[in-house]
Amino acid sequence: MTKIKKRFVAGAKCPKCSAKDSILLFKENGIETVECTDCDYHEQQTDIKVPQKTSGSMIGVFKPD
Repeated sequence: MTKIKKRFVAGAKCPKCSAKDSILLFKENGIETVECTDCDYHEQQTDIKVPQKTSGSMIGVFKPD
């Protein structure tokens, strides 16, 4: 069993409860997931969706190990 590395996203605000600095980012089975530690909000997206959801001038896409 491998341990999943969960990382807080500094300055991020939960779209559901508006709590600041409560968003965790992790990747499980190739699916990027964000979830809030204060409420039950979570969102998942595959690597294919990541570049499509960005807008404006993109420097790069963060891919955690």
